[in-house]
Amino acid sequence: MSGRRSGPRRRFSTTLSAAAALAAGCLLAFAPPGPPAAAQDADWVEPPATVPKAPRGDPTRNLDTLFGALRAAPDDTTAKAVEDRIWAVWLASGSDTVNLLMVRTKAAIDKDDHDLAIRLLDAIVEIRPDYVEGWNRRATVFFLKKDYASALADLRQVLRREPRHFGALAGLGTIMQEIGDETHALDAYRKALDVNPRLKGMADKVRTLTDKVEGRPI
Repeated sequence: MSGRRSGPRRRFSTTLSAAAALAAGCLLAFAPPGPPAAAQDADWVEPPATVPKAPRGDPTRNLDTLFGALRAAPDDTTAKAVEDRIWAVWLASGSDTVNLLMVRTKAAIDKDDHDLAIRLLDAIVEIRPDYVEGWNRRATVFFLKKDYASALADLRQVLRREPRHFGALAGLGTIMQEIGDETHALDAYRKALDVNPRLKGMADKVRTLTDKVEGRPI
C-alpha cells in the first residue's frame, strides 16, 4: 500500500523538478548579461494598483529607454516612477477584448476564484500569446494555488519574451526558495536586481541567501 501511495508523489516531484530545471535554464539563457547585483525582500512582485498611460511609439524602444533610466535612477522615488511606466508598457495589450478579460481576471482573483481567473487567462494567452502580462498574471494565479510546476512554466514564457521582467525573475526566485532550491533562488533575485537595482525589499533577500548559499567571507 505505501508503495502505491508514494508513486503519485514521486511523479509530481519529478514534474516539478523538470519544470524548475526548464525555468532555471530559461533564466540562464535569457537573463541580461552583467555581473550579479547585490541588493532588496521579495514576496511576489505585483504591478502597481494604478499605472500611468503607456507612452506612444515602439514598445521595445520605450522599454530600452525606461530600463536605462531605471538603472540610473538616483533615488527610490525616481525609480518607482520609472518602474510604474515600465509596468504601463507591459500591461498595454493593444486589444479591447484582452483588456476586458484582464479586468474580469482581476475581479476573479479579488474573489479568490482562482479557477475562473485561470480560465480567463487561458483565453488571454491564446488571443495574445506575445502579451507577457497574460503569462505573468497566470503564473501569479498558479502560485496562489501552489501549483508551482505550472507557475514555473508560465514564468519561462514571460522570460522568453521579456528577459528583463523583474516581476517574473522575482517570482522565479520566490518559487525556487519555496521548493528549497536556494541556489537558483539567489540567482533569480540577483538578476531581478541587475535590471531593477531598487526593486523593493530585494537586497535583504539577496544578503540573507548569499550568507546561506555562499557563506560569509572570512
